[in-house]
Amino acid sequence: MATSLRFFILAWALWAAPRLHAQVEVMYQGKISKATIIGQDTIPWIFLDEVMVLDQPTFSDAEARLNYLRLKRRVIKVYPYAKGLGERLDSLNMRLATETNYFKRKRITKRYQKYLSERFEPELHKLTVSEGQILCKLVFRETHQTVFDLIREYRSWIQAVGWNVTAAWWDISIKKAYEPSQVEEDAWIEKILQQAFANGQLEPRTYFYHPPEVRP
Repeated sequence: MATSLRFFILAWALWAAPRLHAQVEVMYQGKISKATIIGQDTIPWIFLDEVMVLDQPTFSDAEARLNYLRLKRRVIKVYPYAKGLGERLDSLNMRLATETNYFKRKRITKRYQKYLSERFEPELHKLTVSEGQILCKLVFRETHQTVFDLIREYRSWIQAVGWNVTAAWWDISIKKAYEPSQVEEDAWIEKILQQAFANGQLEPRTYFYHPPEVRP
């Protein structure tokens, strides 16, 4: 009982201590800032942005470092395409979530297909095989679906199979998932992305569609 009481008093003291001092606003370095008055001292304070600390990559030899730099260049180049696809897919799903008419849903989907084709296809044709494979992985990262599954869901099974065969000619698998916890290259890709997000080189995509929960 005594131990519980001491714990309660300590917890209350830690919670209440900041509230026992007056909170005010002051002009600090040309800006209005929050401040706490303790005795005769006025102490300005601010909330700091969250900072992500990332380890710098280390390499066993010059070739490993060169491979990393190649991978980094490819990831930086193709990520905006995966991001754009993910955001457009969110937008499409938001439209489809409120439309129950089959024919209207087909028209909406076709409009999005046309937009994506006109927006991305000319540039995607310029990608190398390595860049195309990384793009397939990043599409999975941004949509949680393989390129094959996206084609099958939003176009047709036959087209999905056709795309897979065509991609296989160029040594690209559109059925590959993104598994940074299991695949070494994917782990490097994720480190590159996190570093690029942290230094402002890339912007992570905005998730603004969450599928409704399916209740039993």
